[in-house]
Amino acid sequence: MKPRIFHRIAELSALTERVVLAAGVFDGVHLGHQALIRQAREDAAALEARPVILTFDPHPMKVLRPDVAPRLLTATEHKIRLLASAGADTILLVPFNREFAAQPPDVFVRSLAEACRVVKICVGHEWSFGKNRAGNVTMLQTLGGEHGFEVGSIASVTVDGLPVSSTRIRSAIEAGEFDVARRCLGRDYTILGTVRHGSHLGHELGFPTANLSAHNEQFPPNGVYVIEAMLKEKRLPGVANIGIRPTVEPASERTLEVHLFDFSEDIYGQDMELRFVRYLRPERKFDGLESLKRQIQTDVSDAHRVFREIGRIVS
Repeated sequence: MKPRIFHRIAELSALTERVVLAAGVFDGVHLGHQALIRQAREDAAALEARPVILTFDPHPMKVLRPDVAPRLLTATEHKIRLLASAGADTILLVPFNREFAAQPPDVFVRSLAEACRVVKICVGHEWSFGKNRAGNVTMLQTLGGEHGFEVGSIASVTVDGLPVSSTRIRSAIEAGEFDVARRCLGRDYTILGTVRHGSHLGHELGFPTANLSAHNEQFPPNGVYVIEAMLKEKRLPGVANIGIRPTVEPASERTLEVHLFDFSEDIYGQDMELRFVRYLRPERKFDGLESLKRQIQTDVSDAHRVFREIGRIVS
């Protein structure tokens, strides 16, 4: 079931019950984020309140430091899907802009307290908020005393002795370390994108591809991968290439092309979520289209073998 989404703090006034907020950026919805959501849900049950996830669109770094802002683990639509999977049924998706970022911490908190009956706010132990990130957990506790709510601070979750963070997961994906990412996320890493028109070269080669326009999400290293695509309610096996297509018309930016096995439906404009099952080989330049076609045939055969190894029967 899709969560109820509010887009302005003032809209929380529609909630008649008491509220427990879980606040954060939630990029990736990793194990640390999941612990925060779980704590908010438990607190809400104990306090007979509604748990509400408070997050931001876009990622604050995209506004405050766009020159150094990283690619995301989860763009907004993807993040909402994952928050819902983690148990969020009500989300406050605050538009983040320079005007909002310039608010002093106490003004931000007062706007929450005035919009609804907040009885507790749960955050990570290093959470900061307000103008120049001047607000922290200690200040939030002080403001809680003024406005009548408690504050819950969640300690870091560690994996392999190191804290789980979006930055750590992003680095693991960039290096192709899917096992590290999986342990930190509590799930397989996936990319969400929209299928766009491409050059249609795949059709000419006998291997039609879907060109996936990722929503600014972090790519793994260039190469060919065994993948599973989630399209509406279907889970579809295939192979994907990430790179610049050096054999023909090299792209100026990295592209993501997906070939789905025995699939011919028109899916242009639809969102597709991609799970990376296994790395097959690096991207390389071939001496012609026939060589490229033979390699794709080999890639498809190798992918079928991988699916057999993991117990997935593919026709």
